[in-house]
Amino acid sequence: MTITTSPALLMDAFARRLALPSPSPAEQPWEAQDLAAGAAGTALLHIERARTGHGTWPQAHQWIKTAVATPISAADTSGLYLGAPAVALMLDCATAPEQPHYQEALSAVDRHVAELAHRRADAAQARMDSGRPAGFHEYDIFYGLTGIGAYLLRRSPSGSATQRVLDCLVRLTVPVRHGEDGVLPGWWVAHQPDLTPSAVGGGHANFGTAHGIGGPLLLLARALREGVTVDGHVEAIDTILHWLDTWRQDGPSGTWWPEHLHLGELRSGRPAQRGPARPSWCYGTPGIARAGQLAALSRRDRARQHLYEDAMVRCLTDPEQLAKITDAGLCHGWAGTYQTAFRAAHDAVTPALPTTLPDVAAQLIRQARPGTGPGLLQGDAGTALALITAVNDAAPTSGWDTCLLID
Repeated sequence: MTITTSPALLMDAFARRLALPSPSPAEQPWEAQDLAAGAAGTALLHIERARTGHGTWPQAHQWIKTAVATPISAADTSGLYLGAPAVALMLDCATAPEQPHYQEALSAVDRHVAELAHRRADAAQARMDSGRPAGFHEYDIFYGLTGIGAYLLRRSPSGSATQRVLDCLVRLTVPVRHGEDGVLPGWWVAHQPDLTPSAVGGGHANFGTAHGIGGPLLLLARALREGVTVDGHVEAIDTILHWLDTWRQDGPSGTWWPEHLHLGELRSGRPAQRGPARPSWCYGTPGIARAGQLAALSRRDRARQHLYEDAMVRCLTDPEQLAKITDAGLCHGWAGTYQTAFRAAHDAVTPALPTTLPDVAAQLIRQARPGTGPGLLQGDAGTALALITAVNDAAPTSGWDTCLLID
């Protein structure tokens, strides 16, 4: 099939490729509730298209129905990208003046999300009381408290569940002593970045937005900007900013941060990583810089805001770094890089940051081709959603990028 690079026709080509949902496999009924790769994620594309007049509500409703066709999971393994929180975000994005009938279903799911948040907060506090190290799924965006908190901040900012989540993330920033390993950051995890077990005394501290301390920083900063705070909130933000200051690397290609640190690197004060990684939302400079920028905005720190915005500008204008982007997807491809840059540019005091957007958008349009399959994070839906932002030069009407915490 020949695909034109006309942005409007390209968006339509993505929508046609994702026209009809498939039922979830009988052996994996939860698959439709997976925001990353399931119907719930692809529904966000059709919801955004319907709300902006590019698509229709009947088509969006087909995907929404598929996402909720099986019992919705509110088990303790649920998170923003799976189960009740994922379905709740989808329904909240779909709730519009012309579509009020989703509100009743949303209210029912909200109760389960709040109960889940309280249970997860209880488990996190118990884990911290025990002195055991954390794991990604306790606090990350995908399945942890940060992702659940992102939805709660959007939907119920003054609710007790939101407060519990923020309390846990504040406590997560308190340094802890782990046996012979000495004092480690509170978000130190006991496994490897790929979730495989670490040797005794191993583990790592992760910088990324998806799984690392960048995610909690985004949520804490966004909450502070909205006036939603808990005890120790500002101090927690400053602790993370100090960590990023300590491990900031400055080189010919600009400022960058390592993806993660193991114990030996922490003790030596020097990361093994020798240069910036692939620019991305999930692990790279764009995601970390957006977190730092929002934190600086929340703290009214203009000098630090300039630093993070300059880091993003240098990253987005460095051919060597940009050459490392090998796909058009949302997680670690052009779509996520563009969506993150777009949000950062619209908050920027650095004039150079908005000027990077046309070139990044052009690369997204050049690289985007339907055919990677349904799904939000690495599938066609996420790429198409970023294309809508680029073509309209406007923030998402549905606010779908709450799931990235960059809004």
